[in-house]
Amino acid sequence: MKNKIFGGLLAVAICELVGVAGAVFTTPAIATWYAGLIKAPLNPPNWIFGPVWATLFALMGVAGYLVWRRRKEKTVAWALAFFALQLVLNVLWSYLFFGLHAPAFAAIEIVAFWFSILWTAVEFAKVSRPAAALMVPYLLWVSFAVYLNYAVVVLN
Repeated sequence: MKNKIFGGLLAVAICELVGVAGAVFTTPAIATWYAGLIKAPLNPPNWIFGPVWATLFALMGVAGYLVWRRRKEKTVAWALAFFALQLVLNVLWSYLFFGLHAPAFAAIEIVAFWFSILWTAVEFAKVSRPAAALMVPYLLWVSFAVYLNYAVVVLN
């Protein structure tokens, strides 16, 4: 039982660290560069992003752990590979958008990012339906982020 709890907490911590890696690029730009952009009409207040992302990374960690627990199954390797890919693309988007101040490049990248999340959920469903379900809020939030990113490109 302790190993399951530790494994689950470790998976959540790894995903939260990915969020911290993205925040390295995001945080310095919020009050400066990002503040000067014209944003989408439905753009939420800045304070909402931190709690939402923290929650999504926690859900991702639980989902990843549910799949990793079944690592001896044949389909798990692909599922975890796509999971790792979407984590990398998550940080890359933050780097492109906030780090490089390149929303147009980020808009292209976020499409690949979105598909990587979708494919991760599809692969997770082959291993664990609850894990796939835990990826749905993330997919919906990144769908919203596509809109927000596109609006920044068009409006600026």
